[in-house]
Amino acid sequence: MHFDLNEEHKMIQQAARDFARNECLPGVIERDEKQLFPKEQVLKLAELGFLGMMVDPQYGGSGMDTVSYVLAMEEISKIDASVSVVMSVNNSLVCFGLEAYGTEEQKQKYLIPLAQGRKDEELYLGAFLLSEPEAGSDATSQRTTAEDKGDHYILNGTKNWITNGNSASVYLVIAQTDVSKGSRGINTLIVEKDWPGVTVGAKENKLGIRGSDTHSIMFQDVKVPKENRIGKNGSGFLFAMNTLAGGRIGIASQALGIASGAYELALQYSKERKAFGTEIMNHQIIAFKLADMATRIEASRLLCLKSAWEKDNRLDYNLSSSMAKVFASETAMWTTTEAVQVHGGYGFVKEYHVERLMRDAKITQIYEGTSEVQRIVISRNILK
Repeated sequence: MHFDLNEEHKMIQQAARDFARNECLPGVIERDEKQLFPKEQVLKLAELGFLGMMVDPQYGGSGMDTVSYVLAMEEISKIDASVSVVMSVNNSLVCFGLEAYGTEEQKQKYLIPLAQGRKDEELYLGAFLLSEPEAGSDATSQRTTAEDKGDHYILNGTKNWITNGNSASVYLVIAQTDVSKGSRGINTLIVEKDWPGVTVGAKENKLGIRGSDTHSIMFQDVKVPKENRIGKNGSGFLFAMNTLAGGRIGIASQALGIASGAYELALQYSKERKAFGTEIMNHQIIAFKLADMATRIEASRLLCLKSAWEKDNRLDYNLSSSMAKVFASETAMWTTTEAVQVHGGYGFVKEYHVERLMRDAKITQIYEGTSEVQRIVISRNILK
C-alpha cells in the first residue's frame, strides 16, 4: 500500500494549485457577490485539459486517472467552488457518461468538443438533467416524458437545479418513456440547447457557489432524434445511477477542497492574530480546533483517493464514493463553520473568504445525492 503521489500526480496538483491562485483568486469575491459565471476561468481550464481529464485522448481528453482528478478538484475548490463544480459536472457526469455508454457517433459529435471544452473557438460545456420539482432524491419519479415516435422522441417537462444550465451547449436529459415499466422505462437523451422548444429559466439566486449558473430548463415538444438516445431503450435510470457514482467522487473532492481552503486560512490567521498577549494558535481551544480540522480533512482525503483508486482499477466504487461524499461534505460544513469561529468577527467579513467557503460548503451535502441518500447507499451495501 503506497500513499505517496507519483511525479505526474504532483505536477498535476501543482498546476491546479497555480491555476487556482493565479486565475481563480483574483475577482472571486466580486464573482460571488454579483453571481458572475467564471467564463474566463473555465476557458483556461479547457486550455489545461481539465474539462476532459479522464477522457481518452482519441476523444479529445487528457487521458488522466481519477486520482489526478481528485487532486485537481481539491486545489481549485480551495479557492473557488463555483469554478470547480463546472469542472466536476463536465468531467464526472457528462464526459464520463458519454464515453462509457455513448455510441461512436455520439462520441465523435459531442464528446470530443466537450472534453476539449471548445467548439469553433467558443466555450462548449455539458449539463446533466435529472432533478425535477418532484424528483430529486427520488430519481425514479420522472415527470419529464420522452414519447416514442418511431425515429424520434418528443420531449416535454421541466428540470430543476441544473448546473451549467445556461452556459452548457449540450444537455443529457433523463426522461420517462414508458411509465408502466417504472425505472426500466426511463431513457437518457442528448439534447442541444439551441433546439426549438428548449427554454432556459431564470438563474437561481443561491446561498453558495453563486458564480455557477443554476437554472431550470423547460422542454416543450422538443424533437430528439433516436440516434441521440444513450444506451439501450429503458437504460436511462441505470445510466444515471452509474454516472452519479462517479459524480460523488467529484463532489467529495470539492468538499475536501472547501474544507482544506478554510483550514489553511484559519491556520494562517491563528499564527497572526494575537489575544491575551500571544498568537491565538497558542491557546489550547484554538489549537484543538485546528487539530480536529486537520484530522477530519486527512480522513476525507484518504476516502476520496481510495474511491478514485478503486475506480481507476475498475473495482466497485459505489460504497467508497458514498462514504467519501457524506464524510467529506459534512467535514466541509463543520470545518468552514469552525474556520469562521477561529477568525472571530473577521470571519463574518467577506474579504477574509471563510464566510464564502462556509456558504459554498452547504451544497456539497445536498447535490449529486444528499447525505441522507448516501447513508441509504452505504447501509444497503453493508447490510446485504
